[in-house]
Amino acid sequence: MHRILNSTKLNRASALAVAASAMMIIASADGSGAAAEALKPVAIQTEPAIPTISEPVIQPLPQAEVSGDAAVSGADESPRAVSLAEMVALQPQPAELSRELNCLAVAVYHEAKGESLAGQLAVGRVIVARSKSGRFPNSYCGVVFQPSQFSFVRGNSLPTGARHARQWKNAVAVAQIAHEGTWRSPVEGALFFHAAYVSPGWRLTRMARVDNHVFYR
Repeated sequence: MHRILNSTKLNRASALAVAASAMMIIASADGSGAAAEALKPVAIQTEPAIPTISEPVIQPLPQAEVSGDAAVSGADESPRAVSLAEMVALQPQPAELSRELNCLAVAVYHEAKGESLAGQLAVGRVIVARSKSGRFPNSYCGVVFQPSQFSFVRGNSLPTGARHARQWKNAVAVAQIAHEGTWRSPVEGALFFHAAYVSPGWRLTRMARVDNHVFYR
């Protein structure tokens, strides 16, 4: 009987020791926040995957800023004339002229070959303006051959000039410029002119005198 009591006491003492150890562990965990947090499960956040490009990325270069006649990069970069003389020098000299361009060049040559390039262009632009006005024939040759308009015209033929002379080459170049409208005449829009040494008394709007001609519209 005495042995049974001692065994029971021993078992109770062992149980109390185990309970005391458990209480100490719980108290220790409650007393430390870091330790308590360490025991909790933590969700692991992952960064979103960043797509990669297997080919090199080439950014477009900014367009160059262009002022004046060219609006975007790569526009026409042909030489620009800074004067009428330079524009004349840039004109081609075709081996043969069309009938219309020949009529225009002959008129420029015989009316103003001794005048400045501006004076020659003024004469050429009058012929061009007349052909577009609806008040005269609608071709250069029609304007030139209209009766009583140009004194150098004889019948149905045009006089021939020294086709290899510098004055003729200038007249051809001026005729091309007048036809294409690539340079403004000092009397742009004029439809009539007469030699400065005569006074026909026209009731027209006088524009200006250029060299040996007076121009009207």
